[in-house]
Amino acid sequence: MKRTPLHDIHVSLGAKMVPFGGYEMPVSYAAGIAAEHRAVREGVGVFDVSHMGEFEVTGPDRNAFVQRVTCNDVGALRPGQAQYSAILTEQGTFVDDCLVYRFEDRLMMVVNAANIARDWEHVVQQKRGANVRLRDISDDTGLLAVQGPGAEALLAPLTPVGVAMIPYYHFAEGKVAGVQCFISRTGYTGEDGFELYCRGADLEKLWHALVGAGRAEPCGLGARDTLRLEAGYPLYGSDIDATVTPYEAGLGWIVKLEKGAAFTGLAALKRQRLEGVPRRLVGFRVSEPKTVARHGYPVFLDGAGIGVVRSGTVTPTVNAAIGTTYLPAAHAKPGTAFEIEVRGKRAGAEVVQLPFVPHRTRRIGG
Repeated sequence: MKRTPLHDIHVSLGAKMVPFGGYEMPVSYAAGIAAEHRAVREGVGVFDVSHMGEFEVTGPDRNAFVQRVTCNDVGALRPGQAQYSAILTEQGTFVDDCLVYRFEDRLMMVVNAANIARDWEHVVQQKRGANVRLRDISDDTGLLAVQGPGAEALLAPLTPVGVAMIPYYHFAEGKVAGVQCFISRTGYTGEDGFELYCRGADLEKLWHALVGAGRAEPCGLGARDTLRLEAGYPLYGSDIDATVTPYEAGLGWIVKLEKGAAFTGLAALKRQRLEGVPRRLVGFRVSEPKTVARHGYPVFLDGAGIGVVRSGTVTPTVNAAIGTTYLPAAHAKPGTAFEIEVRGKRAGAEVVQLPFVPHRTRRIGG
């Protein structure tokens, strides 16, 4: 197991440590998942997400190269902007979902921790004579997610950067608590917030400036999962994987078929767009009290097995058993009833509109 630079701090705070994506990571602290979840919904929480992977792309062909490797339109980005995108197979299915950041002189791709080695191999194979330099900077990069309605107020006095003026999916470079960072108004909780990238060696100083009494609550992977599920954000390995296309996952908006550059998976996605998708990712709510549908539980429609629960738990804000699964496209409408096998018994569930809670990300200046 790898460890982030904050491992000893997590242990000292009483965190429950678990294996995740090849790292030993905090799943929760002493307050517990529900309290951490509420801290982000109502105030501000900080997550150590330094396990995420970062690939740097430089050189004259950098924009064209990332345009070919990802399905969203890199050409639409100006320096200082980011976009949610995906790395796809030739079949149009997910190698991974990712973020793409555009700087003046480089691009950076941020990928999931469990997929770093596979993503790197895939990206390098796409090079094919492009005049680019690729660097895996994952082990040198620290990353904290500062999330919740109090995130801006927490950061503002710690930096000369005008964080209030950073629009959603934009970023700025500067110091936070004396640590050189780039400050990105992004996150995966459905709340306003920022992600702070810095050198791994500086991460501890940044953490201590943000976390503590009267500041932010430390939050682990458990709350990160309940928050992202409520927000309807997909998790690689659960909601999306190498068998799923963006159109099936409700992520067609990140696919730019007409962006003027061929990308891996383009032909397959053009075909699926024309023919229609066979299934769609849906949100559901379990109809029966005290019954929780978890990842992997079998799903039945009209008595026939049609898949499994992709994500599922009880979340603090919704305060009910919710989750996601794939249903045939003709049945993927709110109100559709189906069943989930929970510990040998079939429980009723109903399709509901995603997200489960409204997004409160802050959009300013576009």
